[in-house]
Amino acid sequence: LLIIFFSGVLQWTPVSGRISLLYFFPPVTGFMLIDSLLSGQKGAFSSAVSHLILPTIVLATIPLAVIARQTRSAMLEVLGEDYVRTARSKGLPPMRVIGLHALRNALIPVVTTIGLQVGVLLAGAILTETIFSWPGIGKWMVDSVFKRDYSVVQGGLLLIAAIIMIVNLLVDVLYGLINPRIRR
Repeated sequence: LLIIFFSGVLQWTPVSGRISLLYFFPPVTGFMLIDSLLSGQKGAFSSAVSHLILPTIVLATIPLAVIARQTRSAMLEVLGEDYVRTARSKGLPPMRVIGLHALRNALIPVVTTIGLQVGVLLAGAILTETIFSWPGIGKWMVDSVFKRDYSVVQGGLLLIAAIIMIVNLLVDVLYGLINPRIRR
């Protein structure tokens, strides 16, 4: 629907690809935005940004909404705690109360949610890369499914599972940094 509306009706964004066919330059870093700046071609960077808008919106909307909802819920719960009321009654500035006391304690469920959303982002990346014709692991895996190259699909799934496991390990480490009681 976004492609139909923004690309077809309004004609604000391109339908697919990473950059317009008018621009060609050898990849230096592999990042299209950086490579377009390094190429020195006028308009290449703006073309790369315009090709990035729709995939970014599609990929980030749902995880961002989930994280924002979880953050709001956790903050509302923590702001009602006794230690927050005590900090306010001591006359601490509101930003210090929210930033130091409330946000730090509300981060535990938020970090958990962010860790879980990595899997959603990787699954979404498979679809996004396929729909918008972007090269990447997701497009590579979908092409391999159509070619019946199941060893590539297994390798891609193994890589995605390893990334999710590493992110979960980092989430557990962050728990200890956020809440000192968990370190013990």
